[in-house]
Amino acid sequence: MSNTFTNLVYHIIYSTKYRRATISADLKSDLYAYVGGILVKRDGIPLEIGGTADHIHILAKLSPKHAIMDVLRDVKADSSKWINERTTAKQRFEWQTGYGAFSVSSSQVDKVQSYIRNQEEHHRKQSFKEEFLALLRKHQIEFDLKYVFDEEHIG
Repeated sequence: MSNTFTNLVYHIIYSTKYRRATISADLKSDLYAYVGGILVKRDGIPLEIGGTADHIHILAKLSPKHAIMDVLRDVKADSSKWINERTTAKQRFEWQTGYGAFSVSSSQVDKVQSYIRNQEEHHRKQSFKEEFLALLRKHQIEFDLKYVFDEEHIG
């Protein structure tokens, strides 16, 4: 084959540190646009970005020119730096240590886009923890629950 053809679509999820509700309503649209810009700079195509006060979902086509772990690290680092530089919040913004990244078939793109658009409604019925664990199970990813979420320890 003389050319390379790819369609690398991912559903990516970042939670805020300890799932704190630190993504305010007035920050959301600017954050989503900024994240989309980071993806474009790394040769990606953002298809849908949405979420709630404690996490975001990203549906994006990523380029094979860049390792996925590098792109996802850059999105987290650049977006948290951007939030901390522009906000006057008393506590520093942080994403949880890890993330979720799931491959998406072309036949499922519309369904995932709709799912991301309806996050506020979806989370009236299901918590982020329940949602994320269901996604891990759906994608047949083995996990030990004690390593899935950063937990805040007081004292």
